[in-house]
Parts: sequence; structure tokens; C-alpha cells
Amino acid sequence: MQNGIDVSKYQGKIDWQKAKKAGVQFAMIRAGFGRFPSQKDECFEENYKNAAAAGVPVGAYHYSYAKSAADAKEEARVFLSWLAGKQFSYPVAYDIEEKAQADLGKAAVSDIVRAFCETVEAAGYYVCIYANKFFLDNFVDDDCKKRYDVWVAQWAAKNTYEGSYGIWQYSSTGSVDGVNGRVDLDYAYKDYPAIMKANGLNGFKKTGGSETGSSNPFPPKTLVSLQNTPLYVSATAKTPAAYKTGSFYIYDGKEISGRYRITSSPERVGKKPIAENVTGYVNKTDLK
Repeated sequence: MQNGIDVSKYQGKIDWQKAKKAGVQFAMIRAGFGRFPSQKDECFEENYKNAAAAGVPVGAYHYSYAKSAADAKEEARVFLSWLAGKQFSYPVAYDIEEKAQADLGKAAVSDIVRAFCETVEAAGYYVCIYANKFFLDNFVDDDCKKRYDVWVAQWAAKNTYEGSYGIWQYSSTGSVDGVNGRVDLDYAYKDYPAIMKANGLNGFKKTGGSETGSSNPFPPKTLVSLQNTPLYVSATAKTPAAYKTGSFYIYDGKEISGRYRITSSPERVGKKPIAENVTGYVNKTDLK
């Protein structure tokens, strides 16, 4: 577990060296909001540069006002323009929480989330959904929450969100040396820097294959993205048992008859019994 903060222009100038010494292990930085280039967060470039100089790994987030899938795609395009040329060791997130969006209903909100996330993911980024527990429970459908990682906000001593998530924002009233005033506090539960580097995401070049001298391009815990990909019950089965779409993890890194076993979460990697922890077998040629 890593300790982090999330920041925007409202924190003003941050002393990232002090923040790191105070125990900050990562930061989620607001890139901007809305769908126009002029809505870039005025502290985004400075925060990105100075956090990197202090050795604090970062992700980025975009605050949404989208009222339609078309709006969301425009938000994604401007967000991508702000991310260009940078590297992010942590996810890039879509912050959706406006009441005006909730008023549109669950189906419409989910379409907005999908449109943004699909656009950003297609550009080579590991994207996640940020929202509070109530919003996630009531306005984002299960397909979105299974397809994309979740950064859940619940300001409490215990997180009662029942879905899977990678980051928990547990306080909005934190105090951290180097940051003026209150700041949001977060826990991250996945090794995001390893995921980004191994899979060539968020501006990194892929290191899971021959670039590192490894003979195995898919070691255990490698994140793989499936798009209607054939899934088999064994290494030799001739007919697919199902077709899977979403993010999965390499179970043990062993290639068997040209296939790899995958699993649904990093916590299941290498766990026994195999039958309970392995989702199935996927052809090596179908992995990316």
C-alpha cells in the first residue's frame, strides 16, 4: 500500500521535496476540467515538473462536466493533449461527480464514462474512474466498473464500497508538510509503476519483453487488455469456452502450448487452487 495525495491549483505552490520527506509516495494531479484547452489547471505543469524533480511518482485526473458521450470524447481529446510528452506512473483518471450528470440517470452517465475511458485507453493510457461511493453505486453501471479500475472517494475510517478498486481517497482534510492548507489523502493498493512500465502505458515503453532481455514477454502479474478475446478451458482445447473483454492479469507467466493462464485480479496471481483463481487460457498471439 502506498500513501498519496491528490492536488490541483487550490493547493497553490507545493514544496514537493518536503511532501516526499513527509511520506507522500505518489500524487494524483489535476490536469484540468471541461472540454476546452483554456480549462487546463494553471498549476498542472508546475506540479508535474516539481513532483518529478522530487522523485514523487504521479498520475493525473480530469474533472468532468460532460452531459453526453460526445462531450466526454471532447474532454478526452483535450485531456490527452495535456498529457502528451509526459509519463505517469499512476493511472490517469476521469473525475465524474456533478449533480447535473447524476440527474441524467445511470445509463447516460455510464455512456459518458465509457466514451471518455475508451478514447483515453485507445491512446495507450491506463485509465480509471474517480467518483464517491454513492455516485459509483448509483450512477455507474457494473460493466464500466469491471472494465476500468476505480478510484473511490469515501471520507471515513473504513471503506465500505463493495466493488473492486485500486485507490481509495479516504480524507479531504489531510495535512501534509509542504502543502498549504487541507489536502485529499489516498491509499493505492496496486503496484501501478510496475504495471505501467511492464505494459508500456502512460508514456512508458514496454519493458516486459526483449527490451529487458527477458525470454518471457508475459511474466506473472502482467496486465493484459482483452477485446472479445477467445478464452479456453485448457491449453489444448480447440473451441473457445467464452470471449472476454476487459483487463486481466497473467497468472503464473508459464507459456503452455502457446497459451497463458489469466486471472481477474492481481490478488489471485499464483494463488492455489488453480481452478478457483484462473479465469482460463488465452492464446499468446491474442495478448497485448
